[in-house]
Order: sequence, then structure tokens, then C-alpha cells
Amino acid sequence: MNRPQVTLALLDSANDKDPVVREQVRKSILTLGKQQPNKVLSMCQDYLVKHPKLIVGHRVVILQTIELIVKTKIDDISYLKIKSIISLASDEMTRSKDVVPDWQQAASNILVAVGNKYINDIMEEILSKFQPGILPHFFVVQTLASLSESNVYGMVPFLNAILGTMLPMLGMAKQDNMKWVFSSALSHFSESILEYLANLDKAPDPTVRKDTFSSEIYAAYDILYCSWLQSRESKLRLTVAEAVGSMSHLIAHDKLEEQLPKLIPTILSLYKKNTEHYVISKVGRPLMTAAVILILLPLQVCAPVDYSNPLTVKNHNEVLRCFSILANTFPDRLVMFVLQKLENSNERIRMGSLAVLRHLINSSTSIMESKKLLILASIRQPLADHSNKVKKRVVQVISAMAHHGYLELEGGDLLVKFIIQHCALPDTYYVRQRPSDPEEVTNEALRSMCDNTLHLFTTTVGRLTDVLWPMLLYYLTPGQYSNATAPLCKSLTLLGTKKRASQEPNFNIDFNEHGRCLLGEGAPFTRCVNGSFPFRSRGHGAPSLSLLNVISPNIHPNAETLWEKEIPALLSYLEGFWSWLHGSFQSFLYRCIGVTLQQCSNKEVVQKQLQEMLISARHNDAIERAGVAMGIGLCASSHLDATLAKLDDFGKSDAFKKASGIFSLLKDKNDLDVEKMKSTLILCYGYVALHAPEDQILSRIDSDILRSISNFCLLLFPQALYKDTFNALQELLRNILARDLNPDGLQSVFKHIEEWLSSGQGHERERAMNTTAHILEFYFNNLHVKNMVTFHNLGSLLGRLAPRCTDPNPLVRRAAIDCIYTLLYIQLRYEGFSLDYKDDSVERLITLRESMDNPDHSVLYKTCSELIISKRLPQQQLNTLIFMLIEGLVDSQSNCSRASSVLLNTLLKNRGAGLQDLVSEMLEVLHIRLQMISEEQVKVSVAQSILILATQHLQTVINTLISYPLPFDSWSCEMWIALGADSKLASQIMEMLMEKLNIMVPYVDKKESMMRGAIIFYAILLCQMTCALKEMMLNGQSQEAVVSLFPQLFSSLLVRLGSSVGVTLPKDINSSGTNRKSPTKLAAGFDVCGVAVEALRILLARAQLDHVVKPLDQEGAWDKMKDPQQHITGVTLLARAMAKHAGPRLPAIVECLCPCLNNIYECQRVTITAFFSELLNHHVVTELMMMDVLMNNMMERISDPSCTVRMLAVRGLGNIAVGSPEKVHMEGGGELLAAMSSGMEEKDDPGKRITLEAMSGLSKVLLYLDKKNVQLLVVYIFMKIKPFLESSRGVNSGVLAKFPIWPSYRHLIIPSLLLAHSSPPLLSPITIPQVIAVNGNVFFSQLNW
Repeated sequence: MNRPQVTLALLDSANDKDPVVREQVRKSILTLGKQQPNKVLSMCQDYLVKHPKLIVGHRVVILQTIELIVKTKIDDISYLKIKSIISLASDEMTRSKDVVPDWQQAASNILVAVGNKYINDIMEEILSKFQPGILPHFFVVQTLASLSESNVYGMVPFLNAILGTMLPMLGMAKQDNMKWVFSSALSHFSESILEYLANLDKAPDPTVRKDTFSSEIYAAYDILYCSWLQSRESKLRLTVAEAVGSMSHLIAHDKLEEQLPKLIPTILSLYKKNTEHYVISKVGRPLMTAAVILILLPLQVCAPVDYSNPLTVKNHNEVLRCFSILANTFPDRLVMFVLQKLENSNERIRMGSLAVLRHLINSSTSIMESKKLLILASIRQPLADHSNKVKKRVVQVISAMAHHGYLELEGGDLLVKFIIQHCALPDTYYVRQRPSDPEEVTNEALRSMCDNTLHLFTTTVGRLTDVLWPMLLYYLTPGQYSNATAPLCKSLTLLGTKKRASQEPNFNIDFNEHGRCLLGEGAPFTRCVNGSFPFRSRGHGAPSLSLLNVISPNIHPNAETLWEKEIPALLSYLEGFWSWLHGSFQSFLYRCIGVTLQQCSNKEVVQKQLQEMLISARHNDAIERAGVAMGIGLCASSHLDATLAKLDDFGKSDAFKKASGIFSLLKDKNDLDVEKMKSTLILCYGYVALHAPEDQILSRIDSDILRSISNFCLLLFPQALYKDTFNALQELLRNILARDLNPDGLQSVFKHIEEWLSSGQGHERERAMNTTAHILEFYFNNLHVKNMVTFHNLGSLLGRLAPRCTDPNPLVRRAAIDCIYTLLYIQLRYEGFSLDYKDDSVERLITLRESMDNPDHSVLYKTCSELIISKRLPQQQLNTLIFMLIEGLVDSQSNCSRASSVLLNTLLKNRGAGLQDLVSEMLEVLHIRLQMISEEQVKVSVAQSILILATQHLQTVINTLISYPLPFDSWSCEMWIALGADSKLASQIMEMLMEKLNIMVPYVDKKESMMRGAIIFYAILLCQMTCALKEMMLNGQSQEAVVSLFPQLFSSLLVRLGSSVGVTLPKDINSSGTNRKSPTKLAAGFDVCGVAVEALRILLARAQLDHVVKPLDQEGAWDKMKDPQQHITGVTLLARAMAKHAGPRLPAIVECLCPCLNNIYECQRVTITAFFSELLNHHVVTELMMMDVLMNNMMERISDPSCTVRMLAVRGLGNIAVGSPEKVHMEGGGELLAAMSSGMEEKDDPGKRITLEAMSGLSKVLLYLDKKNVQLLVVYIFMKIKPFLESSRGVNSGVLAKFPIWPSYRHLIIPSLLLAHSSPPLLSPITIPQVIAVNGNVFFSQLNW
């Protein structure tokens, strides 16, 4: 199928019900469009023009595709094509007067896309539909708006004229949708003009000024403000408001000032009318005056901000920007207003005021510089507020002030003190239940915020260093600040370290100058006491010791050396001591419990204690985790069943599910906790396998232990847990394998790992491969072969591991090579070789392993394939290997799936000849896998696999594939298409299929029920073979085979076509027993005849007979061939096209078709006779010396049992006079006249079709006979016509008109006719007036001839 056909097929499919299919079709057309944009755009355009009644959805998809092609390839599209696309899109956009958004928006988008480059052409088209005094189409205005946004520099020069035309239209707009689109357009126009003016250096016309548009914009503003802004429709109201805001930038200042007293109250009133405040705030920003804040503050700034709703966040930020604008114009009034609001006791107003103050401090630095002392004085009021929500805002304001130099001024120390006080907050205590307020700020949250703020002061605000040092030291000794000791010490440690390292003079503290209260004699003792109780007050021990180490030079000269040596050791010990002490003690207790449970005979007590151990353990502590596992393992030595049951219950319990809902308030269990519990569970199973009695554990390893841990063993663990857990897992697997060290034991362990080898996660594949390498090495090192036995799972293991040699992860690749290396040596051991034997071919893998970082895949494939083949795997293992490789075709890693396909094809080429019994099963599995393969290269390899199998087992492959149910699914089709890739093989298959087609019974007649007549059921196998031929010919590489077998293929398919007209398949398409699958119902609408027609069409196309196909397409011949009423017409058109455009191919076709004329099936004879009949109508038959053959065949068919065949034979003989008149002239036409005469005497001729055809043929023949011969025959001829003249059924009308000899020989005919009526009476009442009329030369007019 060529590209135009593909494109046309895609366009037909563009409105598929499945949105995924629609999107894929659009992408496919776009791909073709990128390659040949002009052609594809032409086809899209033609398709839309030829299908004016196409449903909207279908048109939209095609228009969207055109837009994408234009966007991506506009530079490659010809100018003429651009012009036609503009015209098409404009017509599509405005064809319907009603608004059809999807359709018209898609067309508008095309115009916008083209307008990015061809703005003048677009404007010429659009402005032709934007005429003064006429209300334009909705989408004409919308397109202008979109163009102004997408192509600012191209559109602005047109806007003055557009605005002039648009202004009168505004008064004509009565519908809300037109008002909306005009408002939107004005908003876009204004934004475009502003952008143009802001970038005049880039603009094509730098002389454009704001006042160019002011008068038109003001006139439009007047209409929008006075009339439209009062609309009841909220959507329109907001759009108008947004337009007014954008237009206000372009209105002259004097006029804008006149409007402000009216405009501002109107804008503010919109806050009450609309829920979407962002647009209104955006509109109000350029119109702000100081008075506005009196309404804005309580309404907007103080409103809660829902951070999950982007619009409320945008509105909040927009309102804050309004205050920034006011600060530039009215700084004093604004600041006083905000500071006054801080005195208001209302929580919401105070929070809003603090938010504004923080914003002004950050955004208006220069303006606020002179007001720092005033702000410092005013901020004291909210410092005393008891609300944590207000305190949170205060902390945010203090943080902003710190970055802008407020805290260095007088009064700044109070703000630092506020932060430290709230670093010391106690935990929140709820008497009954937690509050439901979503904005609630807990003590913990506020304290954490203050901790972070103090840390930021220390690390990021350099100017505060001298303020905080040594002032923070004061807060270490008072008891009320004890809970703040940890953050204070951390900040002081950072400050002191920095000053000490840079040797700043003020690092050394003069305690006399600062006063004894700063540090005092008791302070070092206090720090030591903190170290003595290191886990109190939020873990103040380690920070206190760190601070002592830093300030040691300030304590005593001798302290520095000692403390620098001792304190780091204390810190290290302190950090590990608690967890070690607690963990070791707990671990010891758990082991004690395990030993105790060994001696306990009460099963209920055992179950309860096991449950307690698993639930109460601290799973994040490695020592305690190991203690629990050991204890449970010890218990299992006496209570194996109870222990395994409890572990299984624990693995399925809610403990492994992340907490949610109300219970998450009681216990915050995150993903990390769950992973640590899984680690504990795996360790428990390991120790159970270690301690359980050997005679009991072996039977439980596979059914209980490995089954359970397979869900956990290779999941992602935190790094700290990974090593211990993985070591425990490998120890467990070694213990299990050691108990059953044989191929079956190895397989029972491996089956729990293999699913992870193809995981989509690299770390999971790496861990699975490393584990596999570990157990194989253990197996090899502990293997003792006493007798030569079969390593029966070598094939399955190699099939799983070999593809991983090309894994994207280099660590996986190395481990895979190691695994194959070990596997092959295990095989050699089973074959009788010694432990130290070295095989040169296997040793080559070591060299390959070293190059795994940048592997040469071709070398890798070749080496692995040769190794596997050279080892001469037993046939049974080879079978397993092949199926494992087929399964690997759908590997999650494309490299590995490709490797599987290469290895598979290599094996099939070398060993496939011995796989006769497996061919059908392999094809079935390949068919299933094809449905899941997404990698294109792998699909190509699968096609190669099918081809290889066909070269070795052709008949089996054909029998298997032909048995797939109808209609063939896409994967069955792909398999047949693959067989067309090899020309020689394709020829063999086609010959085999044609041989079957030509000898099989085409259909059977069956009674479907007593109530219904006979139904012709088409032979299933014939239909399957026809489908197979059709699919094979779709492969472009089958062309050579098709050309060489063209006559045979054409004749076979033509005969099949004749056999399938008007027939159907049985409802149960496998009821005939030809298919080995279970019965399948026929897909609705399956067209038996259509398959044959499509195959014939593909045959002609593949044989490069496009000149034949084209007229058949144009004349609808294919549909006519399928229609029982028009079948003969369709075949006639086919023969005509072949005669005109494929003459040289006809002799061989005729030779193949001639024997079929003797077939017992009437339908086949009808089709062939119709084909031959039309061939005789063309002179090419004489040129190719086929006349005698065809004429003889037609002569034989005159006596055919079928009326239709006889009629067509007579037609064909008559056509000889047209196609080869010289033959009639030279031979006198005796045979033809006899045949025509026989036709006119036909008795068995319902409807007189044969007789009329004979008359028609005779009329053609007589034209080329000598007058003498005609004179001898004329009386005979008209005697034959006599019955028609006497007919009372009107058949006589028009009969004589078929004979052009009438005027020349009427002087002979009239007496003959009179004599013919001489049996008395001589002339009947009917014939006499007819004869008189003839003698009077008005015969035809009277008889309507």
C-alpha cells in the first residue's frame, strides 16, 4: 500500500470510537505530513471537500491534524498550498452561522498557525469577513484576538483599522456570547499593544505610540463600562472587567482620572458579585488609590488562603501587589493604615495586616527605609498576641525584617527574644480532642518554625552575626528557656566556629564588660549538667558539648586542649550509646524469650508471645531486629508450624499497610517503617530455616518460606538496612539449597527470584542477578557428582539469564556473564569433567565480562549463541531454552528483548530442523507474544523467526497459521505478512495455497432451519487461504513472487471471487472442523466476498498494475463485483481495464482460466464467461492471437446448462464484431450467425435475455457482412423477429431498431413479411397498418422504434 492509500485509510479512521486510536491516527498522519507536507495537506483538504456531510468530530480531528502539520512544517509548505489552506480553514470556520465550538475552534487554530508567518494573507481573508455594518461571525472575532496574542508584531499595525471597524459593531452585539468575544478581543488587543510598546526596539515600526489607539480604546471602554459591565451573566461580567483593566493602560491619563470615581466603586462591587476574585484584583491593580485599601484589606487580604486552590493563591498575591503600587504613591498613608490595623484585636485583621507588612518590607525596601523605627515600635503590639496563627505571621515578619536590617536597630533585640521564647514552647496538650480548624498552628509547628528561623539568622543573615554573638549566650541559663537549649547551642556553635576560624576579635568575650549574667560561673556547670542528662529538653546534650568545645578558649586557657580531645569522643559515644544500649538489652531479652518458648508446651502462650515480639519490636533498630529474628528462630526449633503460621499472619496484617484516615493521627507509619518490618520478617524466616528440625523444614521451604519471602526479598530497602537484609536472604537461600543440592532444589529456589530478573527497576534486577550468581556459585562449589545425571533445567536457566547480558545496567550484565559461566561449568561437571577442568570456549566469557561497561552486542550475541549451540544441549533442554527465549521477547528492557530475539533466531537456524513436533506450539506462543511486543526491532526478529521455521517445516507452518480463526487478528496477519519476505519461499507457499484453492469445494448448501430456505455456506478453509494470500501480498518483498505467479494468482482469485458472491460463513466459523481451536463466533460484518475482492485488488497493486486499479476505483467496480445484482458489470469493468492496460498479461491468464469453464459450479462459469466476453470486445485479443481460443470457448458455452452463462457467451460472440471486425468480414460470419440464430431460438430463456443479447450481437455482426450475404439472410432474420412483432407483451417495441439494415432491405422484407402472414387471412388487422406504415417510411415513428 503506497503512502496516499495509507493516508486515505488513516483519514477514514480518524473518527474511531476509541480516543487512543484517534490520537494514534492523528500522530501517524502528522508523521506522514512531516515527510510530505504538501501532499498530505492536499489529501486532507480534498477529503474535507469531498465529504461535506462528515460528522463534526471527524472534521475536527482532520482540522487539528492540518494545524499540527502547518505548525511544524510551515517553512516547507508551498505558498499556493498556504493560500488554499487559508481558504479552507476560513470556509470551515464560518460555514455554519451557529457557533459549533470544537469545529470552528479547530479551523480558527489553523488560521492562527498560518498567521505566525503569513499574517498579510490571513488578514486579507479575515477582514473580508469583518466588514463595517455587519455583525461578524463569533470565530472571526475570536481568531483576530488569538492572532494578536500569537503574533504581536504582525497584528498591531492592523489594530487601528480593526478597532475603527469594530466600534460600530459593539452597539450591534445583543447576544452575551458576542459581547463576550468582543470583550475578550479588546483585552487581547490591549495586551498586544502594551507588549508592542514595551519592546519598540524589536518592533517593525518603532514610531507607534500609545496615543495612536487611545481614542478608539476609550470609545470601546465607554460601551463596555456603561452597558456590558452590568450584565447578570458572571462569565461575561468578569471578561468585561478584565478587558476594562487591560484597556485602562491605553486610555489618556486625563480621561482615566475622570472615570476613576465611578470605576473604582464598580470594580470593588464585583468582589461581592463574583467568587473568582483574582481577575478583579488584577483589574483593580492599575486603578488603585489610597481609599481602596479600606475595602480591599478586610475583604481580600484577611481572607483565608486555600493553598490547594491556585486561584485563591493568585488572588492573594495580586492583592498584595496592589499594596505595592499604593506604596509607591501614598507610602505614608499606607504604612500608617497598616500599622493602625495591627492594633486591632481581631485575629483575622491582624493576620492580614502582618501579611501586608511583610510584603511591603520585602518588595518596597527603599520606601520603607525611613519607617523602620516606626515599624519596630508598632510590631510590639502583636508580639503579645496569644494566637499561634498570629504568632506565625509575626515570625514571618521578623524573618523579613532580619534580611532588611531591622534587627540591628534599637528594639531589634526584643524580636530576637520573641523567636527564642518560642523555640522553648512546650508540646501542645489537648484536653479532649484535636481541633478541627485546618489552619490551626500547634506549639510544635510554631516551635519548629522558630528553630528554623533562628538557624537562618545564623547561617544566611551575615549582618546579624555581631547582634547574636554573644547575646544568645544569655538565654542558656534561665530556666524558662531550657527547651530552647538545643537550637541555641547549635546557632552559637555555628557563630563561634565561624568567628574562631576567621580569628575575629569579638570571639573573645569579656564577661566583665557584658556582665556576669551573660555566662557566669555556673554556666559551664550548666553545660556539664546538660551533658549528664543528654536526652532531656529535645536532646540538648550533644549540642551543649559541641558549644563547650567551641567556646573553650573563653572558659580557661587550659580547657581548650583538654576539651578538644575529650569532647569529640564524648559526642561520638553519646550519639551511638543510647541506641546501642537499648538495642543490645532488648536483643538479649528477645533471645531469652525464644529459649523460654522452646520449653513451653502451651500453644496459646507461644502464639501470644510471638505476636507480642513482632508487634512491640523497634524494627528500625538493627540490633533489636536481629534479636527478634533470633528469638523467633529459636522458638521454631520446637514449634515450627505455629511459628510459620504466625509469620504468615504478620506478613498479611495491617502492619504492612500505610496508615490512613483518622488512625494516622494515632500512629504515623511511613513507607520506611514498612520496609524495615519486611526486613525483620525476612530475617525471621532465615533464622527459622537455620534452627528448625531438618526432617520438618525441608517440606516447608518451598510451600511456606520461599513463597512468603518472594514478596519481600528484593524490594527497595533503605541503604542502612540493605546489607544486613540481603546477607540474611542469601544465608537463608544457601541453607535451603544445601538441604536439597540437586537440579530440582536449584529450580525451587530460582523460581522465586526469576520474576525479578525482568523487573522494570534497575536495582531490583541487579539484586536478583547478584542473588542468582551467589546461589549458582554456592551450588557449583558444593556439587559432588557421583553418577552422570542430566542437568535438566540448564535450558530454562540459560533462557532466563542469557538475555540479561545486554541489560542497560552494567552490574546486571557482569552478573549475567558470571551466571552463564558458572552454569556451563555445572553442566561440564554433570558430564563428568573434574572440578579444576577449564574449557577454552567458556573461558572466553571472562574476557567478555571485562568489556561489559561498553559491550559490543554483536560479539556478545555471537559468543553466547556459539556457546549454547557448541554445548549440544539435549533436545528436551533446547526446547525449554527456546520457549524461555520466546518469553524474553516481552522483557521490560528493550536491549534484553532484542537479545532474546537474536539468540532465538540463531538457535532456530542451527537446530530448528529437529523441532518438527514443536513448530505448532512455537507459532502459537509467538502469536501470543506478538500481542505484547512494543519494540519494533523485536517484531522484525519475530517475523524472521517465522520465516526460519517456514524454510524448515513449510507444510506444518502453513497448516498451523491457516487454522487461525476468522477474521485473522492483526497478529495473525503479521505472521502471514512475514512469510512474504522471502521471494522463493513466498512462491512455494502461494503455489501450495493455489493448488488447494483450485481443487476444494467452494461451498455447501445447508438448511439452517425448517422455517428458512437454503443458505450457501462458504468453505471456511478457502476463506482462510484467501486471507493468507492477501496478507502475504501486502509484504513489498513478495513482489517478485507475485509477478512470476501473476496469471495463476489472478485466475485463482477471480474464480474465488465468483464462488463467494452472495455466500456467507456459518455463524460458528469453526464448525467445519478445520480449526483446531475451540469454536469461535464470526465477527459481525465479516465480508466473505470482500476478502476475495481485496486480495484481487492487492494482487494488481503488487504487480504494479496501478493503471488497472485506478479506473476500477473510479468506477466503483470493486463494490459491484461483490453485489450479486451487479457482479457481471463489475467483472466486465475488470476485463475492460485489463484489456486496455495489461494486455501482455492476458494470454497466460486466459490459459489458466479456460479449464475452469468446465467447472460444475455455475457461479465460477458465470464470472469467467463474463471476463472472456468483455475481452472479445477489444482488439488486443486479436493482436495477442487469443481470438480463436476465446471464440471456441464461447461457442462451447452456448450449450451451457446455465441461462446466464449462455447469455454471456452470446454477448461475447457478438462482441467479436466490435473487437475484431476483420474476422467477421474475412470469414463471412457463418459461425457467429449460427450462434446468434441459436440464441434467438432459445426456449429456456426467462425474460428473453438470451434472445435480446443474440439480437444485439447479430446487429453488430451484420454491420460487417457483405450486402449479398445479408440479402440472403435478411428474410430468415426477420422471420426470427416475427414472434416479437406479434407479442402482446410489448417485447416487439424496439426490436427492429437493433438492426441498421432495415432501411436498405425493406423492399425485400415487406413481401416476405406479407407471405409470412399468408395463412389466411393474408394480413392480420395488427400487421397491415404496420406494413403500410413501413411502405410510407414512417414505420419507426409509429411503432416507436
